[in-house]
Amino acid sequence: MARGSAMTMSPVDRVAHLNRWRHRPLPEKSLLTFGMLGLAISLPPFPAAVLVGAAMTMAALVGARVPVRVWLGCALAPAGFMLTGAMALVVQFDGHGFSLSPAGLAAAGGLIARSLAGLACLLFLALTTPATDLMAGLRRLGVPAEIVEIALLMYRFIFLIAGEAMAMDAAQAARLGHATHWRRLRSLGLLLASLLPRAFDRARRLETGLAARGWEGEMRVLRDPPALSYPVLALVVAAELLTAAAGIWLS
Repeated sequence: MARGSAMTMSPVDRVAHLNRWRHRPLPEKSLLTFGMLGLAISLPPFPAAVLVGAAMTMAALVGARVPVRVWLGCALAPAGFMLTGAMALVVQFDGHGFSLSPAGLAAAGGLIARSLAGLACLLFLALTTPATDLMAGLRRLGVPAEIVEIALLMYRFIFLIAGEAMAMDAAQAARLGHATHWRRLRSLGLLLASLLPRAFDRARRLETGLAARGWEGEMRVLRDPPALSYPVLALVVAAELLTAAAGIWLS
């Protein structure tokens, strides 16, 4: 059973629990993340956003030792979506047909730089901080406990359904359901058709189990949050000020 749980565990969750900065306090990582995100939004994109993106990428890969493969895997799909969306600024349509927009090229470049910098900031927080720590931080900020707990349950429920889908896919492959492209397509349709009822059944059993345990909107667990390090906070602020100064001076 432990092996099955490890197989269905998200790579993001796995890295968030095993990275070098896993036990750093959440305020330190939040200050670095949202401070750099603010710089990427407020300062000129070139070179400030580029500096922010590079700094946050190095903080994750070198500082927290996040695997490069996981970082690229998480960044690839959002980056592709950003690049596709930026194409709408590059191409213009007039009476002569489609053409490149000179002003759109500069706007698209700035948009891509800011977007990638923001993506690097949020990926840093997601890949260095477990979801339970993030939810605890939201609770300390005053978010209602019911909303936080439902968000955490839904987050975990996604991986339960992913485990069901993986088991069903393995069973189909064992029965030669992937032998040809047509069989694979048919198996995929059957998997999706069977997965929805199982998802509802899992959700109903989860609700019944929580009600049987007297759940009233909050699940309390023992936590030992690490103490804040004021030298580290000062170092984070200094790094952000240095990045802001470099972005303003080089722009």
